[in-house]
Amino acid sequence: MIELPVVAKEQTKRTKPDWLRVKLPIGESYKYVRNLVDTHKLHTICESGNCPNMGECWGAGTATFMILGNVCTRSCGFCAVATGRPEPLDWDEPQRVAEAIHLMKVKHAVITSVDRDEIKDGGSVIWFNTIKSVKILNPETTLETLIPDFKGQKENIQRIIDAAPEVVSHNIETVERLTRQVRIQAKYWRSMEVIKYLKEGGMRTKSGIMLGLGEKKEEVKQTLEDLKNAGCDVVTIGQYLQPTKRHLPVQRFVHPDEFAEYRDIGYNLGLDYVESGPLVRSSYHSERHVIPGYGKAAWQNEKPNQEIN
Repeated sequence: MIELPVVAKEQTKRTKPDWLRVKLPIGESYKYVRNLVDTHKLHTICESGNCPNMGECWGAGTATFMILGNVCTRSCGFCAVATGRPEPLDWDEPQRVAEAIHLMKVKHAVITSVDRDEIKDGGSVIWFNTIKSVKILNPETTLETLIPDFKGQKENIQRIIDAAPEVVSHNIETVERLTRQVRIQAKYWRSMEVIKYLKEGGMRTKSGIMLGLGEKKEEVKQTLEDLKNAGCDVVTIGQYLQPTKRHLPVQRFVHPDEFAEYRDIGYNLGLDYVESGPLVRSSYHSERHVIPGYGKAAWQNEKPNQEIN
């Protein structure tokens, strides 16, 4: 068991606590992935999103690929991805992603994308082609897709379902009250409807929440309940970190004990897998999220006296 440093539970937004320190990316595996991403002219959310786990994940030979370019049409208050007018679609991108995953020899891959609201299909055709290309070239690789909301247009969401990745994730990001401030062009209940539609289509569903933006504990509990009611199987909960001074400030650093509490709440609500901790991000340990019952069983073994649904 890793022993956490003894610090005050209430941290000011000006003081980053010890539990948020991460190792610098080093090692041969990291260098290999770095070269692979550069050679194939690929985008990763690891870099564009300033992910604190990039060193750990790349060092293990895995990365989360970002398709449809690296410029987003939305301007969310939390996100480090550039906003503006994207480049034209690259129809060769699906094959390049599939080839990179093949060269990496990974057993589980994660793909996400920027929002492309200027395109009628929202980029869902490229999404479909990418999933299919990955599966054809990497039949033994399981796949998670972290998708945008496609403005709630079901024909575009259906393309993801038809491509049949093992997990489909769509992040709710924050509580209902803060959605307009944090996600701006997105809508809380539209995202819930996306998850519901995916679940009804037979998908294993996943979503993510950031803490430290000013949400209240009861609001987090309600969001977890809303996700469960929408048919969400897996939820990740992590600490929001301000990418630049232009983005929303951190209101507080949430203590690991509180993250553990939300994990218990999620499992007691009946969620199948809850990944909750300060450095957790959407794709962190995602290879475990494919397996139904894995997270709940591990949690129950830790806390045998807990009642779960």
